[in-house]
Amino acid sequence: MLEDDLRQVMADETAHLCAAPDLVSRVIRSSRRRRTVRTRYAAVVAAAAVVGITVPTGLTLASGHTAGPGPVAVMASPDSTGSVVPQPFEPPPLPTPSPTRDFGDLGDGKAFGRVKVGYLPAGLRWSHWSIDSGDVYTTAWDYDGDKNGFYCVQIFVYEGQAVQELDERVRSYRDGSEGEEVTLGDRTGYLVTQNVGEDGGKGTPTFFLTMGSDRRAEIMFSPVFVKDLGTREAVERELKKIAQGLTATDGDPGTTSEAPAADGGDAGTATEAPAGG
Repeated sequence: MLEDDLRQVMADETAHLCAAPDLVSRVIRSSRRRRTVRTRYAAVVAAAAVVGITVPTGLTLASGHTAGPGPVAVMASPDSTGSVVPQPFEPPPLPTPSPTRDFGDLGDGKAFGRVKVGYLPAGLRWSHWSIDSGDVYTTAWDYDGDKNGFYCVQIFVYEGQAVQELDERVRSYRDGSEGEEVTLGDRTGYLVTQNVGEDGGKGTPTFFLTMGSDRRAEIMFSPVFVKDLGTREAVERELKKIAQGLTATDGDPGTTSEAPAADGGDAGTATEAPAGG
């Protein structure tokens, strides 16, 4: 039959060809696309084309979707006679993401990592989630204590090498004349509104607090909480009071003394705060 004759001719023409062992790797490395399963498939198809191997059938990707009729990606390897024998290509398994480290049950959430929150506005509860990445960690508070709800207050703490990244971010705000310098007792901070949206979004009021040479804190208010506070003055007052009450628990010099509250009251007592929303 014609098909058998064509198949024999193709086999005779390609019998002396052999793909280099590193051909697939070189094609993959030369690609400037993202290294996804799709890229690996395309690279292998290119390598198979060099030795003239094409199998018309459907190509099923790792995601389970079928790309439709077309060449199947195959690996070529010589048999004992030296002829190139197509070998099915099995895509590598997708990596399983590691579970995010957290601090477990934090009770009221005021002590997390190596810091302690001395003041929170009234009506806020720990949201029952945290992230511990070692030199960066965070948690948040909302009205309902719901980890799936919208945060009201969130605090990031940066330590060690992560401090440099945050300092560079704050420096960019200073260079752009955004925000203002703030002094809280013997500590300094920077007050700015981040992520101001061009679509009318009012952004995220944020206080960057220096808690010593190797520790910084980023205290943020959500737009919902800002709306509940009502005025810019109230927002700035509450941010500063949270910053003043934030202290270290590991004895880091310069970060363990609690400064007086902004209004002269107790930094650990909520005053003039919203009851909730």
